[in-house]
Amino acid sequence: MTQRAQPDLELWPIGNCQVSGLVDSEGALVWGCVPRVDGDPVFCSLLDGGERDEGIWRFELDGQVSASQEYIRNTPNLITTLEAKDGSAVQILDFCPRYERSGRMYRPVSYVRIVRPLRGNPRIRVVLKPMRDYGAQLAETTNGTNHIRYLVGRQALRLSTDAPVGYILEGRTFRIEADTHFFLGPDEPFVGNLREQVRSMEQSTRNYWQNWVRMLAIPLEWQQEVIRCAITLKLCQHEETGAIVAALTTSIPEAANSQRNWDYRYCWIRDSYYTVQALNRLGALDVMEKYLSYLRNIVDAAKGGNIQPLYSVMGEGELDESAAPDLAGYRGMGPVRRGNAAYKQIQHDCYGQIVLPSVQGFFDTRLLRPATERDFENLEQVGKMAWAMHDQPDAGLWEFRTRQEVHTYSAIMNWAACDRLANVAQHMGKPDRATLWRERADTVAATIEEHAWKDEGEGKRHYKASFESDYLDASLLQMLELRFLSPDDNRFKHTFAAVEKELRRGDHMLRYAAEDDFGAPETAFNVCTFWLIEALHLAGRSEEARTLFCTMLSHTTASGLLSEDLDYDTGELWGNFPQTYSLVGVINCAGLLSKPWSEVR
Repeated sequence: MTQRAQPDLELWPIGNCQVSGLVDSEGALVWGCVPRVDGDPVFCSLLDGGERDEGIWRFELDGQVSASQEYIRNTPNLITTLEAKDGSAVQILDFCPRYERSGRMYRPVSYVRIVRPLRGNPRIRVVLKPMRDYGAQLAETTNGTNHIRYLVGRQALRLSTDAPVGYILEGRTFRIEADTHFFLGPDEPFVGNLREQVRSMEQSTRNYWQNWVRMLAIPLEWQQEVIRCAITLKLCQHEETGAIVAALTTSIPEAANSQRNWDYRYCWIRDSYYTVQALNRLGALDVMEKYLSYLRNIVDAAKGGNIQPLYSVMGEGELDESAAPDLAGYRGMGPVRRGNAAYKQIQHDCYGQIVLPSVQGFFDTRLLRPATERDFENLEQVGKMAWAMHDQPDAGLWEFRTRQEVHTYSAIMNWAACDRLANVAQHMGKPDRATLWRERADTVAATIEEHAWKDEGEGKRHYKASFESDYLDASLLQMLELRFLSPDDNRFKHTFAAVEKELRRGDHMLRYAAEDDFGAPETAFNVCTFWLIEALHLAGRSEEARTLFCTMLSHTTASGLLSEDLDYDTGELWGNFPQTYSLVGVINCAGLLSKPWSEVR
């Protein structure tokens, strides 16, 4: 058996907005859930602690000495090149099919791999060992002449291939002399010529993504970085419903042995707001339209009541949290969690994060479905909750599990909900409603001023993270983005200085420094560093912002992506991957800092 290296986050996402997978630096598929992102991880070796050679799909090249990887330009289609000591080499092409067929988007629950001999006489071994029930046992198999069925829970996956099935089942090494195709998908006979169909699928998928990228309004500088982040953010959308997950993984710890292991394969209203906002700036309206449809369903189901912080991609509210006992965790650092108890929390900022993206539907005439009078009525129900809860305690955006306070960020988001509803009402010719919502916004703003502003003399003037406590957190920098304050407002200048002094660690930013349920934070929160970069630029420190942005880009993986957290001493990435928050930061900062396109004309 090949000696396995310690897992790391040098991972390459593939996907089609139905399923996704993470390929490691050796070309092994080490994470992938079916039938969707929050399903059973049939490929789970990323979280098995290195204890077993299972839950994986890799191609072993005899005498391998090196591996290199790259995406096909402007796609998530991945090429891995393996080279052997004798000079022989193979190329692995990975993708998940996605293209229009018969008037609909074809995005099956499938992973496709093509292995091509490049040089010499390469010999490979196929290790394909999907698991079931969160690593509890290997999938049982049955097979035919050209296929293998893997029983993964209540469904089965079928591998259709032109490789020798017996070699795969017995784990034998064989010489590869021609392109060899592997289609792991629905348990049904593969229709048509496998070689021709798979090649056609890859070309159609490539065309889809490259045409999607063509429609993006990207900045002049950092184009490849922005494109890669945009593609990956789209992969985080479950297209069937429009939901956007926070990350593709569960239980990658925020720091070594921290127990801060959470399942991020769900749709946080907050995270999705930032994702839609970033992609909207690039002109990716398809993602926003799908997500607005998801939100309308959430609002309808709430019937004017409480909105949860997160839901499943299917809109399910019950996300009971438990541990998966058969998986040891990333580098053995368990627990591996499924579900997330944060769904039970009260987080009042979610009302603003429903209103803010929904507002565009009333102003943007490009949309296939413009917002209606009924949509405004429903959105007002959300606004009423924002108004009612603006001065009530909650768990906050950092989801504290053992305490509640009136968090300033939540109050500002509730102010933003009222403020934007006033704008919509004015636009729709409803002066009475506009006046009502403007008065409510002014009242919320006054409450924030009274309870969150601290003025104890020079060096002690700033907004606090909550009405009750005296600590600071990085979310205070979002006062600019939400238009609560302007960059030249002295209250923001004082707050920015205090936040930077308290939370900045060299080139990185903590979300907060105070101890929480698990002690003091040990790693920087990447999106907070991007918030710092934005604030630096808006405060007139643009060269410093550019330098810091380039530093952050130097920490991206070879695939051009970031996880949630970063060790500010070693630079190692931690936390779930790829993290939508972090990719949003790349897109927003690139747009803010880039030279204008007029400079090349």
